[in-house]
Amino acid sequence: MNIFCLLRLHRHILLLSLLSLLAVTTQANDTAYKQVNGYKIFYSAFNSSFIQPEIASIYKIVRGKDKGIVNIAVVPDGETSGKTAQVSGYVSNIFAQQQFLEFLEVREQNAVYYLAPFEFENEDPLTFKIEVRPASGTTTEFISFQRTFYHEE
Repeated sequence: MNIFCLLRLHRHILLLSLLSLLAVTTQANDTAYKQVNGYKIFYSAFNSSFIQPEIASIYKIVRGKDKGIVNIAVVPDGETSGKTAQVSGYVSNIFAQQQFLEFLEVREQNAVYYLAPFEFENEDPLTFKIEVRPASGTTTEFISFQRTFYHEE
């Protein structure tokens, strides 16, 4: 198997992992997406340790007990995969300390999603404030959600 096949396989595994996490989040919390102007904006945030080391290496994701990833996908109504968008935002803790999120666009065949790393303290309740503007949209949408993070042992 050549390196390109391995990279394609790893990307596919990452996409499946992220979609699985998104599905679990959706089942646990029925509001894991926001319906706006012909789009569903899916969002999730999770510990970086959920990503396999090989996959993290490909996307230069730093794994650690105090590191998390936020995932955004913009899916037009009637479609099943994410499309391009402008995504920006920040995460803040209860002391109003902010970390700006630097989103990485990930393309997997015809799907697009956005990942951004962040750091957290143990039992850290975080508030995410994210702006999303679909490439074919004319308005910017705002998403805000909260999650509490725990260090993975």
